[in-house]
Amino acid sequence: MSLVSAKIAASLETSSWIRKMFEEGIALKQQYGEDAVCDFSLGNPDLPPPPAVAEGMKKLAQTLDQPFALGYMPNAGFSWAREKLAVWLSQEQQTPVAATDVILTCGAAGGINAFFRAVLEPGDEVLCFSPYFVEYGAYADNHGGVLKPVPSAPKTFAPDPKALEAAVTTRTRVLIINSPNNPTGVIYSREQIESLCAVLQAASERNGRPVFLFSDEPYRFLTFDGAQAPSVLPLYPYAVLGSSFSKNLSMAGERLGYLALSSGMEGRERLMAALTMTNRTLGFVNPPVVAQHLMAAALGSQVDITIYERRRNTMNKVLTEAGYRFQSPQGAFYVFPEAPGGDDVAFVRRLVRERVLGVPGSGFGCPGHFRLAFCVDEKVILRSAEGLARAARG
Repeated sequence: MSLVSAKIAASLETSSWIRKMFEEGIALKQQYGEDAVCDFSLGNPDLPPPPAVAEGMKKLAQTLDQPFALGYMPNAGFSWAREKLAVWLSQEQQTPVAATDVILTCGAAGGINAFFRAVLEPGDEVLCFSPYFVEYGAYADNHGGVLKPVPSAPKTFAPDPKALEAAVTTRTRVLIINSPNNPTGVIYSREQIESLCAVLQAASERNGRPVFLFSDEPYRFLTFDGAQAPSVLPLYPYAVLGSSFSKNLSMAGERLGYLALSSGMEGRERLMAALTMTNRTLGFVNPPVVAQHLMAAALGSQVDITIYERRRNTMNKVLTEAGYRFQSPQGAFYVFPEAPGGDDVAFVRRLVRERVLGVPGSGFGCPGHFRLAFCVDEKVILRSAEGLARAARG
């Protein structure tokens, strides 16, 4: 007698490799001690929030004796918070963004779910380039959609417009991209995004309904070597930006995200009304009160990205000296080396025996690689060198 649905029972059997390895890390740390395990499994930012977040918390605490200080607000978030966010986004994205085109959500994940609920019909396709963040499949499935991975360019992981064109059908509704990318650290160039937009525009006209470009951007702030992530909003009329303050303000647990619509989208008021409704009816009701106050206080500040850059450089050095083949990340805090021997699952098991935790590329739709998250102290990266080298030698 089953207590859960057949679909969820199947999902439990194939649950996220990221979480599996994170939980394995907990067991290893309990057995051998924290300092004996090098855990690169989970992208959980370890840097403290910038000082502006603490100042915002102190300021909020002084208002808690007022009525409704932590009460409900409009489903799209406080109007003053949306206005402040729109001003900041206009600067960050280098294109005008109106407060009426912005909605605050329960994290980027809540925003993606609200968007998919608003636009997907049963059987609609959500395309993404592999490797990809594994939860996209669950988010699409939650609302009757089907995730359809599209191969990226070999070795470079660049988006492939020809592969996209071949994958588009009459059921295609959304292309979701993630740049800087999790798990590869690749940044899509403006020219590459424009090529994707041309494919989507042609498909929209051919299908008689918009094919959306959804840009998932929680790592936009975290780029290296002078690289920049271009904005999609001015490049395509059916562009939607989704992001959060989980990484740039180290507020992952506060669950505050947002969606912003392209000003070139005709009839976008209707979509915003739908997003406001799905934000409510999915059970989120409204974005978190405390997080909105912290966001407003901290807009324009962020964690020190030079720390992540030093960690990236240290990880590159450790992997190079151990003989791994990999592409240096242009952004985000992940590296995606080739798995020696080709079997990524078996290789990650080999790493576990060295008390080093990574995630198989199979968990991102890309067998033959593995992911290491370097949002950990530099000492952990250095301590992993011997284990990584032994695992590479077999």
